[in-house]
Amino acid sequence: MPEMVSNDTNSQIVIAAVADKKGRKRFVDLGRAFSAKVPNSVPQLRSEQLELVNPDKNPFFGHARAQLFIAMRGGQAVGRISAHIDELALTMPPEQGFGPGTGMFGYFDAEDEDVAKVLLKTAESWLREEGMTKVVGPISMSIWEEPGLLVKGQENAPVIMMGHHPAHYAAWIEDAGYARAKTLYTYDLSIAEEFPPLVQRIVASGERSSKINVRRVRKSDWDSEASIILDILNDAWSDNWGFIPLTPEEVAYTGVKLKPIIHEELNMIAEVDGRPVAFMLTFPDINYVLAKCGGKLFPFGWFHLLRWLKNPQHGDMRVPLMGVLKEYQNSRIASQLAFMMISYIRRNATGRFGSKHAEIGWILEDNQGMVAIADAIDSRINREYAIYQKPLT
Repeated sequence: MPEMVSNDTNSQIVIAAVADKKGRKRFVDLGRAFSAKVPNSVPQLRSEQLELVNPDKNPFFGHARAQLFIAMRGGQAVGRISAHIDELALTMPPEQGFGPGTGMFGYFDAEDEDVAKVLLKTAESWLREEGMTKVVGPISMSIWEEPGLLVKGQENAPVIMMGHHPAHYAAWIEDAGYARAKTLYTYDLSIAEEFPPLVQRIVASGERSSKINVRRVRKSDWDSEASIILDILNDAWSDNWGFIPLTPEEVAYTGVKLKPIIHEELNMIAEVDGRPVAFMLTFPDINYVLAKCGGKLFPFGWFHLLRWLKNPQHGDMRVPLMGVLKEYQNSRIASQLAFMMISYIRRNATGRFGSKHAEIGWILEDNQGMVAIADAIDSRINREYAIYQKPLT
């Protein structure tokens, strides 16, 4: 890996720019080593982590460019960071968080604050040289992968596809001149009991409507179903802070990746007059089995993983995504569709899989519609993630 000596000569920190497959493996393994030190962390599949930073495998790189960095001190790797630019993010309205001149950092890990400062300076310098005037992060690496830094909730083991970071990273980032741009919440929900009477009445009113049909996804036609879901997503979320549209290549890639964890009983598409207008996805918490196999498929991890995925009994669930087409948002039908999907999935999760808890998120702090839904079903905030920003002057 090419080396770049940091400006902080007293620290003897050397920054190595990752330039090849060997460097990417080192970058990923370093992150895994840092993660293992964080209480309640769960090792993820190394093969999946390597694929996410591989420009030949991850379609995110079809509209983005990135540079990975590793910090060295005394011959030891002591930190890592990515600096990346999403060309689609540059086209978004600035009031939605990105826009022209906005770069990002992610995959942030550091042994101490000296290392953190040098890594952040390195990422900022790279972005500045690429013409960026603002940096947002941590986002690792697409906004659809792991956005934000966990600042509250470290006492809870992470569920599927959730970042998990030590609490002290927040102070290091803030001390480097970053201000919080947005807060993301996740909500813990007990699903063993029925939802409150108000929710039940809304569901009943929707069931009386001849216009509404809520159905399970069809795994036998998953490619088509995934396309429907992600088309709704691109429309439903298009005005949200942080939104970046998924490309057709990303839609296809995501569909393939999600299929093994899709159970028809846990994923719904809502139709109005026969037209798909809303969806809700729910995933069994694969971290339950990853913790047992240490994030490794071999020699026996694949067996435990496949067996559990086929019948994920008594595990927690995560609701990562739901959406309603914009033309129906803020309408009576939208609330009916949302609560119908949530109620049907709750019944299936408890009755078919014996689940007792679910996690909903991420939800933007100012997404009033989703916050209202979370409140109505008596869920509570259990994690808080922060996304920071800083001008590159």
